[in-house]
Amino acid sequence: MESPPLTPRLLAAITTTRPSRLGWLDALRGIAALVVVFDHSSYAFMADFRRDLMPQFNTSRYGIMVFFLVSGYIIPASLERRGCVRTFWIGRIFRVYPLWAAVVAGLLTVNLLGIAEIRGFGEQSAAAVAVAHATMLQELLGTPNLLLILWTLSYEMAFYLLVVALFTVHLHERSAAVAVILAVLAAVSVAAGVVLPASALTGLVGTGPLIAFASIAMGVAICCASARSPVLRVFGGVLGGVLALGLVPFNGTVPLWEGLVILAVMFLGTAVYRAENGQSTWRYAAGTAVIVVACAVGSAYRYGDGDHFTRRGWILAFLLAVLTFSAGLLSRRRRIPRMLTGLGTISYSVYLVHPVLLAVIDATIGRRRQDSLALEVAFFAALLPLCVLTYRCVEGPGQTWGRRLANRLQPP
Repeated sequence: MESPPLTPRLLAAITTTRPSRLGWLDALRGIAALVVVFDHSSYAFMADFRRDLMPQFNTSRYGIMVFFLVSGYIIPASLERRGCVRTFWIGRIFRVYPLWAAVVAGLLTVNLLGIAEIRGFGEQSAAAVAVAHATMLQELLGTPNLLLILWTLSYEMAFYLLVVALFTVHLHERSAAVAVILAVLAAVSVAAGVVLPASALTGLVGTGPLIAFASIAMGVAICCASARSPVLRVFGGVLGGVLALGLVPFNGTVPLWEGLVILAVMFLGTAVYRAENGQSTWRYAAGTAVIVVACAVGSAYRYGDGDHFTRRGWILAFLLAVLTFSAGLLSRRRRIPRMLTGLGTISYSVYLVHPVLLAVIDATIGRRRQDSLALEVAFFAALLPLCVLTYRCVEGPGQTWGRRLANRLQPP
């Protein structure tokens, strides 16, 4: 029997298990995923258009900032709803790793078949690269990403560690203060002219030692934070938080200020969640937003233009991302089109699968010399049904297994 074509009904069908109150977040994820895919696919199919657009509007940063705001809203909510670090980590692992593993395996397979190429890793050993990727902190450990888009998952993982750290020391309701502190530090670092080389810690201690230390520290942090002993939980939480705060500012490949802004943006999303759920006030959340936005925009403006960075493009993308999240928030009690929630449901698949498909196209068909909107549309038409398939076969079952295991291990 043939698989059904991708239709709004098919996309809507996979959203039936989603609580309606989260529909606006799914819609935002779907929009962000499509924008990121366009950013990357336009290299192949609309290079001239992209070249003219990027200095004015950084599409990649727009999509990524929307993703980070959504993560900031939902991740602490997930932990606090469970009230258990152990089940939180189980949920995250089964949410993120099954599809990640499937996509990495697919990339390695097409590389072996000679129909796609993976990036070289210089002098780093295969073992070091594998360990760094297994932690999902590879972007912060001086290791090139197997897929370029994996860099954002490193910041997501750092955020998980920080959220758990705050939860274990009972400071998780201070999200707004954390967002403000991080944003102000970003602005101060730019004003003071603090510039660190990319992967500064790696240059100081070496790639291998840093990967070994970070992977062990992360494993210990997760295990201890998930323990029954209150002392071990605090130790594990703090260890993970210190690891994240050491790696993001001092070993990222983005500038120090932008790493801090990324974390501030995620905690801004958390501050909005707290206002929405009555744990804080909307005035407090709005004040936090004003400070974070002002510091982020001021930092980007002061940082200036670079080889692959224009402050105008970054600032416009950032402001539109904040406005998009705000529009979604204002629509949270309205009926969200199921097509958008369906796209949001498969957004993680869309995010991870599209670069593999692009790598195959690059190695076989090649890139276009002239812009072709028809090829761009055809790429999306091929990608989305594939992502429905990966969601149904890998991502969805992984989440189900994670929920079952978490429910089994949930403390009474």
